[in-house]
Amino acid sequence: MAIQNVIFDMDGVLIDSEPFWAAAQISILARYGVTITDEDCEKYTRGVRVDELAAIWVDMFNLPISPERLKNEIVETVCAQINAEGRAMDGLYELLDFLHSKNIKLALATSSNRQVIKAVFDKLNLWDYFSVQCTAADEELAKPHPAVYLSAVKKLGALIKDCIIIEDSVTGLIAAKAANIRTFIVNPNCRNERFSIADERTTSLLDILAIIKNEL
Repeated sequence: MAIQNVIFDMDGVLIDSEPFWAAAQISILARYGVTITDEDCEKYTRGVRVDELAAIWVDMFNLPISPERLKNEIVETVCAQINAEGRAMDGLYELLDFLHSKNIKLALATSSNRQVIKAVFDKLNLWDYFSVQCTAADEELAKPHPAVYLSAVKKLGALIKDCIIIEDSVTGLIAAKAANIRTFIVNPNCRNERFSIADERTTSLLDILAIIKNEL
């Protein structure tokens, strides 16, 4: 299998934004008298599309707020944090520049909506790297369904066998493998059993860069 296309998840892969998502959920739910933890966010909502994320909490705690309003509050809070404190994951630009130098096409396939994509791409100056940007917000079904990844492959004009995916969450990993695409996990806890179906398990994008360099 030749690597000709690389499809990236966004939160936790391009940008260290997962703490922003957890903090936003914790602080906003606290306004409604609900206490959740980082571990709850990891368990129930990491890698989940934001409208589904909001619905999870509204249903779980019978909140006196619509899922749409909760979604908007969370997205606005996360975007503000990205604008103020967002930073690229270690090794991001080294990996992107190497792939660009090898004429490998790049795509984004994220559960976040276009408002969050814009905040991240503006903050990290990523617009010139990605010829394709796909969001699960445009799909009927979100991750762990593979729809957003299959859309990215189609928009790249690529063959599945010529693609790899870089993911950080269990939800995203399930989606990627359901698309039958070779998947790299990048996560400090990559050796956890829940990531066992990944083709490669790494702790940083620099590790992924080393693997790809060895194959090209």
